Amino acid sequence: MMKRFDVVIVGGAAVGSAAAYFLAAESGFRGSVLVIEKDFSYQRCATALSAASIRHQFSTPENIRLSQFGTEFIRRVGEHLCVHGEAPDVGFHEGGYLFLASAAGRDTLASNHRVQRDLGADVALLDPAQLRERFPWLATDDLAAGSLGLSGEGWLDAYALMRGFRRKAIALGATYREAAVVGVERCGHRINEVKLHDGTRVACGSVINAAGIGAAALARAAGIALPVEPRKRSVFHFDSPASLPGCPLVIDPSGAYFRPEGNSFIGGIAPPASDDPPCDDFEVQHELFDAVLWPTLAARVPGFEAMRLRHAWAGHYDTNTLDHNVILGPHPDIDNLMFANGFSGHGLQHAAGVGRALAELVMHGGYRTLDLSRFGWNRVIENRPLREINVV
Repeated sequence: MMKRFDVVIVGGAAVGSAAAYFLAAESGFRGSVLVIEKDFSYQRCATALSAASIRHQFSTPENIRLSQFGTEFIRRVGEHLCVHGEAPDVGFHEGGYLFLASAAGRDTLASNHRVQRDLGADVALLDPAQLRERFPWLATDDLAAGSLGLSGEGWLDAYALMRGFRRKAIALGATYREAAVVGVERCGHRINEVKLHDGTRVACGSVINAAGIGAAALARAAGIALPVEPRKRSVFHFDSPASLPGCPLVIDPSGAYFRPEGNSFIGGIAPPASDDPPCDDFEVQHELFDAVLWPTLAARVPGFEAMRLRHAWAGHYDTNTLDHNVILGPHPDIDNLMFANGFSGHGLQHAAGVGRALAELVMHGGYRTLDLSRFGWNRVIENRPLREINVV
């Protein structure tokens, strides 16, 4: 006999598990929730392989608000995700983000800064002299400004947060199943069933696509073209004799970034657009470190000339090729299929806010706490990009 669930969530990492938690925790929700995750080890999911950080310094107001909610959730994670007296230790370190700008990028940085301040973000716009005073280890001769997050931004244990969402959702009654979704049965404007790799079929009331880099394939199975592609991003873990007191997560004007990781550092940089095809392998791009990242960071922090690479790994962004913002909510052609895809590198930090939003869409048919309608499908269908400028 085919089993039925009121809500089937495809993808059980940070976003999918956050949605399961918010649904199960809602006192007015009486339905059943099934989360289908293809790999319970989570070794290769974007959550586990990310740089594991959260920032308020976006150019899109909705992204700022999502991150602000994410910060408050993480600060009180013990209250939200405690199970049998045990709370997840996510190790949140509010070290801040520092976006650096040359003369060419100063106006954009200042414009984004005004948007952030208007929404209550605790950020400061610094001139080169202030940068030198606060960060004497930083080379500033080519800089015109920097925007520093004073509170609310930093880095954390992404895996612990994801497992916390998962464990709490299960404690509240959600069911998890390790399986691969290979298709759906669509009848008119509804998805009636989800098909699994072992031939099992699961009947559903609603479906949430939180499948990360597998989201486009799931959308195609439902007859929807989702403009989301996997783009590989390598993260490099290195040592340096340099002493960097008060080091935040620093974003160079080139797009290169680094931050402390214990007594060492992690960093990375996106490959040039001409060498950034859709890609789902996990081969580390060592040439990026040798030819681009190392010399860039050594020029920005002179002490990094003597850095030593410890190890590296590669993960993926589920990149929205239209505008680098999430595609959220139902498609006009399908009433009961919700999308949460195309985060383009900021899925972890928005998982709590998007999970809450998905629960509201399922329960109420609309947003109740934060209006995220601009992230809906209409802009995609009408080719009206809502561009996020601050993509790291």
